[in-house]
Amino acid sequence: MSDRLADISARIDGVRQLGAVVNAMRGIAAARAQQARGQLAAVDSYAAIVAAAIARGLALAPAAPSGGASPSTRSAMVLFCAEQGFVGAFSARVLDFVRDDLATSDLFLIGTRGAAAAAERGIAVGWKSAMPSHSPGIPKLADGIATALYARMATGEIGRLDAVFSIWQPGHGTHVERRHLLPLDLTLFPRSADASVPLLNLGSAALLGALTADYLHAQLCTIALHAFAAENEARMEAMSSARTQIERQLSRLQASQKLVRQEEITEEIIELAAGETAARR
Repeated sequence: MSDRLADISARIDGVRQLGAVVNAMRGIAAARAQQARGQLAAVDSYAAIVAAAIARGLALAPAAPSGGASPSTRSAMVLFCAEQGFVGAFSARVLDFVRDDLATSDLFLIGTRGAAAAAERGIAVGWKSAMPSHSPGIPKLADGIATALYARMATGEIGRLDAVFSIWQPGHGTHVERRHLLPLDLTLFPRSADASVPLLNLGSAALLGALTADYLHAQLCTIALHAFAAENEARMEAMSSARTQIERQLSRLQASQKLVRQEEITEEIIELAAGETAARR
């Protein structure tokens, strides 16, 4: 009986240690998601400023090319999947979302676990990269994606770019979204009411090209931040579910511990009573 009680006590200690790890992972995920959401406002503000500059540039040169996209009709997709584990079907939902377009698109995949999931499905990935473990590393990731895209566009391999990513919204949970990036949709840049002509040190084509590159970089940062926050929200949800299961398991083990302890006490009382009876005889 004492061996059984020791075994249950050891299992309780193990479950409590696991619970501490789960709570720590949930706390880390919550902090990272909150930090990413806080940075979204700054990136969106920057993107709005660049968009206003593009609108003024288009007013000065209406015939300027919209981002210098290749005339190729082949599409490329940037897929933002999971970098780490304990996120449930996070990557599977993204891959399922683009299932019908895999044969006609070049894939740029972000996320180590997502790349493993794509390999398991036999999906060919043209370019892949890990998602940074902290959101301050996302601008560097956007630089890497843009560099790889420009190299493909310069050779005419691709002429259209979409991004597929998960986005988390309070009260609505996580859903997968697809956003068109290139060529630029000029309807997103309404003509400015300001009729003054700014002083330019660049030609209109060079100016619009540089602004388009900045705008694409801002959009990639925004999308990556949404995906980063959504992955950590998914991890928080998974850890919350795990914590519920741990609490249930701990409750069952503690009940068993009390029962075994009571049985042990009862056996000791019976042994003492039997010994007393034998002594009297």
